[in-house]
Amino acid sequence: MGARKHNSAEQLKEAKKTTYFAKLNNCPTSPRKMRLVAGLIRGGNVEHALHILQHSPKEASIRMHKLLRSAIANWEAKNEGQRIEDSNLYVKEVLVDSGRMLKRIQPAPQGRAHRIKKRSNHVTVILDSRTVVEEVKNQNQ
Repeated sequence: MGARKHNSAEQLKEAKKTTYFAKLNNCPTSPRKMRLVAGLIRGGNVEHALHILQHSPKEASIRMHKLLRSAIANWEAKNEGQRIEDSNLYVKEVLVDSGRMLKRIQPAPQGRAHRIKKRSNHVTVILDSRTVVEEVKNQNQ
């Protein structure tokens, strides 16, 4: 491996130590339904987001709640001895991408058939801790 490639790999490794995320692949919910739930928690405080997901009637919120708890557990593993309340965690990004599609056939009248696409998605939740400057900026907007 060349020196430049090695240096960039080391920088990526260092950056991953300070990012806290969780990823869910091939979730059997359509991306459109999951994006509605993701919009509810994006940019919000972690405790508030957990409360919203816990009381949401949508089925996608159950999986998102579990994923957010996993991201918090990843944060706790990298920051031993710190409390979540003191660190001021918030949901920095929620990415919902389309996953694989299962193609099925539904019988239709007169010997025809309709195609059904059973969609799935990939969800990534990224957490970060707010500084005092960011809080003041968010309150002014």
